[in-house]
Amino acid sequence: MANKRTERIRQAFGAAAEGYEDSAGVQRIVAETVAKLAAQRRLGAGARILEVGCGTGFLTRHIRAQWADAELAVSDLAPEMVRQAARNPMLSASFFTMDGEWPCFEGQWFDLILSSLAFQWFEDLPAALERLFALLRPGGSLIFSTMAKRSFAEWRAAHAAQGLTAGTPDYPSLGALRSLAAGYPDGAAFDEDYVVEFGSARAFLQHLKGIGATVATEGRIPLSAAQLRRVARVFEEAGARATYHVGFVRLTRL
Repeated sequence: MANKRTERIRQAFGAAAEGYEDSAGVQRIVAETVAKLAAQRRLGAGARILEVGCGTGFLTRHIRAQWADAELAVSDLAPEMVRQAARNPMLSASFFTMDGEWPCFEGQWFDLILSSLAFQWFEDLPAALERLFALLRPGGSLIFSTMAKRSFAEWRAAHAAQGLTAGTPDYPSLGALRSLAAGYPDGAAFDEDYVVEFGSARAFLQHLKGIGATVATEGRIPLSAAQLRRVARVFEEAGARATYHVGFVRLTRL
């Protein structure tokens, strides 16, 4: 079901795979939080776990450490990310390339589906959640983190101060995530803010490139060099910091 935007996302993350972990500080922290939420679930012997959007394996490592005997399936949109995660000799799992928005499974198959900071790239989050939720066994949970509405508000504000619009995607608010969760028998959502001091606009943009987050909203016209300089100046005058606003969601099949 890949479209042109999905292919651009795949290419961007594939290009970032080699050096991803050097830039992904917040991603590491968020993955640990998802793992702690998942650890609250009690899984029996031989449980089946699916990870969507594994990246280089931050969350994967936690999953395997917490459930040493689980049957673990690990996927990512970018094959380069999958290969990077699979290089860890301590991770026993089935690694494969998959667009998590269109999972290649049918029926109630998994006891736990986990994902950290991947679902914000889905074209239709509510429809994707329905497809993934359908893969859960009774008592199974889908737990994920996603970028939320206030993410990179400082960068957006620097654009707005110049009468421009940032190419940063529109992310769901906590209210929207709670509304999604409320549509399931046992759903819950909360959020956290992570503020990162970058020191300069250049460092912020290098960070985005380092994690593969370079695909702008559809139809967005790139800034000219002069426009980018003006935006960078405003961003730096405001402190050159950017906020990751992250939503955490749990959906459980009763």
